Amino acid sequence: MSGATHVTAPGPRLYDRAAELAAVARLTAPAGDGGVLFVTGGPGEGRSVLLARAADDFPGPAHRVAAPGHRVPWSGARALFAALAPGAPEARRALRTARGEDGLAAAVSGLLGVLPVLVCLDDLHLWDAHSRAALAAAWRRDRAPGRPGPRWLVSAARHHRLPDVPGAETVRLGRLGPEGARALLLNLCAPPPAPPVVRRLVEEAAGHPGVLVSAVRRLGTARLAGGSPLPEQPVDGAVLTEVYGGFLKHLPADARRLLTVVALAGRTEANRTEASRTEEGRTDAGGREAAHRLPGVAVDAVLGGARAAGVPVEPLDGLVADGLLCRADGLLRFEDPFLGRAVLASAPASRHHGVRRAGAPRPVRTAVALARGERHRADRLGPPAAVRALAPAARGRSHLVRGLAALAGGPVMDAHEALLRAAELLRDRAPAEASDARFLAMEAAWAGGDVAACLAALDCGGDAGGTERDFLDGLGAALTVRLGEARPALARVVARDGAEDDPRLLLRAGSAALVLGDTAAAARIHARALARARAEHRTALLPRVLEHLAYAELRAGRYSRAARTAREGLRAAEPVEQPNTAAHQHAVLALVASVTGDGPAVAEHAGLALGTARPHGLVQAATLAEWALARDELGRGLAAQAAARLVPLVRPGPRGGHFALRMLVVPCFVEAAVASGRTAEARSAAGEYAVWAAQGLDGPAPALLARCRALLAQGEKGEEAAYWFGEAVRRHEGCGNDFERARTLLAYGTWLRRRRRPGAAREPLRDALVTFERAAADGWADHARSELRATGGAVGGTADRTAWGLLTPQQQRIARFAARGATNREIADRLALSPRTVDHHLRGVFARLGIRSRVELPGVAGPDPRAPGQDGGTEAKGLVSSRARRSAGSS
Repeated sequence: MSGATHVTAPGPRLYDRAAELAAVARLTAPAGDGGVLFVTGGPGEGRSVLLARAADDFPGPAHRVAAPGHRVPWSGARALFAALAPGAPEARRALRTARGEDGLAAAVSGLLGVLPVLVCLDDLHLWDAHSRAALAAAWRRDRAPGRPGPRWLVSAARHHRLPDVPGAETVRLGRLGPEGARALLLNLCAPPPAPPVVRRLVEEAAGHPGVLVSAVRRLGTARLAGGSPLPEQPVDGAVLTEVYGGFLKHLPADARRLLTVVALAGRTEANRTEASRTEEGRTDAGGREAAHRLPGVAVDAVLGGARAAGVPVEPLDGLVADGLLCRADGLLRFEDPFLGRAVLASAPASRHHGVRRAGAPRPVRTAVALARGERHRADRLGPPAAVRALAPAARGRSHLVRGLAALAGGPVMDAHEALLRAAELLRDRAPAEASDARFLAMEAAWAGGDVAACLAALDCGGDAGGTERDFLDGLGAALTVRLGEARPALARVVARDGAEDDPRLLLRAGSAALVLGDTAAAARIHARALARARAEHRTALLPRVLEHLAYAELRAGRYSRAARTAREGLRAAEPVEQPNTAAHQHAVLALVASVTGDGPAVAEHAGLALGTARPHGLVQAATLAEWALARDELGRGLAAQAAARLVPLVRPGPRGGHFALRMLVVPCFVEAAVASGRTAEARSAAGEYAVWAAQGLDGPAPALLARCRALLAQGEKGEEAAYWFGEAVRRHEGCGNDFERARTLLAYGTWLRRRRRPGAAREPLRDALVTFERAAADGWADHARSELRATGGAVGGTADRTAWGLLTPQQQRIARFAARGATNREIADRLALSPRTVDHHLRGVFARLGIRSRVELPGVAGPDPRAPGQDGGTEAKGLVSSRARRSAGSS
């Protein structure tokens, strides 16, 4: 024995994890019915080790599924079924089930049955969105009492927003205590390292298990044994890159670049502090520690340096919300000090030089100098002296310009703060500009879905009078649900400002009309504002006016007009660089596409809207885009996915949907929830919707409430559903939204058909079909046409023969065989396919051609391009001969 210290592979033993192991024990208890346990933590804090320990300890079958290497739609579900299924065919079949109406829960149940199985999913934040939504829907589905199901142990990064799953438990991994870190270190090394080395490593790793493991791996036997001195930084950049590199790699590129700016600014300040300490003769351990730690830096300095370096600042709010950065007292700092150092270590050198050349440290030094001059009081950090010397009116206009820029293309809550400050500075010096700033601050808060911020903007107009006073009081009363006070005040705003020629006043009047639910007046007033903005050549204001008009047309149910206005808004926003307005227009176009049934257009416009809305905090645009995606999924029969997507939008709270859109989304949610078996949630939402509908703020609300009640009564005995369907159709008359009326008629006709009353079902279905065709809602028209055909009624037209050319060659061959009367088995024998594959192709053919069965194929099948009597005749003879051979064999 040489006595040398060497590193051993860490075993499954865990330290300082008693609470986490107890939660795993509750999940895997033999008497349990299954459930979900979420485990969150930072990089290297032991999520994967905890999952491995749980899988080893579980007495029954356990499956561990890592995040797939490529994040493409349904890649996570493929990895899950590959682990659960006995073979590839079963995995493919499970994936088809998961993507259908039954959802992922049915697919997993088909593979696992009711066996108590532990499924460990690692790194949920790296899974694709489609798989995450399907998993969330499966976890939310009610299980029968006493029926065991799979246990789900799911790990995710600390910053990932977990789905809301009733009954799920969440444990958050933290750092190890000194004793736990020492025990882990002694377990890593055999024989134990020297005591001074143990003390130093435990101190440097700060209880981070992953950092401790990586540092031990890199130090080598001589240093661990005490034979060679430890480096100045045992936890250096290489160690932190190993631990945090994968996490940083999966962050969006703009977020990584902004983190680099913050880290470089912090290092500049740390170096300056260390130089100051050296000049004063203080070179103790505290100075060394300060050099290794990144201090906080001024927010304005970071934003200025980022813009100078060409680094987008939009991800900042998201980084703060996710907990990667901490913003307090005007300073930014890394929540995890190791993360800041890892960012510096892993960033390319070119990025360091680029930020330095752009002058990022300069504003940081300016802010630090100001702080030192003011006795390091963080609350005294402010603009430079040259800016402070400006007159209040000039400073107010400067804030107004900054707020307008942020409102057009930055985080809207930053715009809100700047505009509020502008209103305060301009209140006594430029009342008209102060009024504009107040209204814009309210608009910014409204776009961000922040009721408290809206009220703050309204409250700062204490000296306002006339119509503006009515607007401030009326909107404040509406936001605090005092509608009796709100209505007369806002009605005066609509009457007075709606007759003005100033686009600013017209926008205010249109907003008041929308709050009152008078969508026709809102559309009319905003159209007047558009005409005035065009006449005055106000190109910067034009996109905002078009945004308001598109939304008003959408609320009024004039979808084609809303789409036309939104497209014009996109063209107007591009030259003046207003991406926030463009995001809202994309959200409107996504909703219109969900009406027409254009799935690719929904995905395209919703993706573009969310790409800007999420980093900029545009809750209103994000809610519209998510609603469009859910409505498209509902139209395609994916009710479970639609309901899962809509749940956050209809629930109150900071992570829910926009406060002014919550109730508008409820009817769609009720339809999806009822179709996917989430009746209790649908009934609760409908009860809240009934209270809101009685307030008279939305014209179609009474009709939509009756439709919700009809859908909820479908499974009950008696004619309650028929009564409410009839009430819904009656109340739709005169409300002006033909599309929603057609959806009610479609639901009514479908219910009648399923109750075996085809004669009664034909009239509402015909009416719905005509309305959908008039609105160019092709997807919904196909649905109505299919339901009408199922009743035996004529659909008013023939199948689309031109769609034949859109079929694949394989689909065309299968369709021709079926048109000649061949069975699926005969077609499969001829083309060397399985009958299941033939059936799958035929379903696609029926959907593409708009027909219901193979009986209609002879009338729509295209001609065979090959000469008659050659291959075509041979194929027919082959089918006949194979049929004859089977017939002879059976006799």
